[in-house]
Amino acid sequence: MPTLAIDLGLKRVGIAYSPDNKLALPLNAIIRKNRDQAAIETLNAIAQYEIDQIVIGVPIGGKSEEEMRRRVEHFIGLLRLKIPVFYQDETDSSKDAAKRSKGRLGKTKDGRLDSLAASIVLERFLERKNG
Repeated sequence: MPTLAIDLGLKRVGIAYSPDNKLALPLNAIIRKNRDQAAIETLNAIAQYEIDQIVIGVPIGGKSEEEMRRRVEHFIGLLRLKIPVFYQDETDSSKDAAKRSKGRLGKTKDGRLDSLAASIVLERFLERKNG
């Protein structure tokens, strides 16, 4: 069951892919110009990788949780998906991605760090699911 993970940001949308629900692979991030363009590029990735389910990160417990959940749900609504969508805690996934990259990605704005964060969100989901 191919799965796509999304780390939604205001400037970049990190995405990661699992072909087998075991491995989480970061893909090229979507550089966000506007929400419609980001939604179209996300739908293109869903079609290209023949995705059966979506995992999207939301911060749990922080002061931004309510606002981010609203933004995430709005973005998911733009996609008009007919496949299951799962929400996964993304708390500290960006910090974990920065640690995992050992500074090699620095403060790049190309989205590699965002997609690495999406792969961490996907790994967390798969660990919980496969337990």
